Amino acid sequence: MVKLRLKRCGRKQRALYRIVAIDVRSRREGRDLRKVGFYDPIKNQTYLNIPLILYFLEKGAQPTGTVQDISKKAGVFMELSPNHNQQMKKN
Repeated sequence: MVKLRLKRCGRKQRALYRIVAIDVRSRREGRDLRKVGFYDPIKNQTYLNIPLILYFLEKGAQPTGTVQDISKKAGVFMELSPNHNQQMKKN
């Protein structure tokens, strides 16, 4: 199973996070399938590759809670099919 989750990078006390598609059995810093964006909590900057995120969501990838919140703010779930939107609201 594939998840969309945060992968920490940066230096001490200055964390940056890559948003990656990764196998659930991999560790946080493990090898990812694809990089789909990044998130800087200090500057509050976000970059998302929306077509790639939609591709993984349509294939069945599950976003973690934080990635789901970041994606909602960016309006990623508005572009999904209505059927998939209802499933995301239930979770």
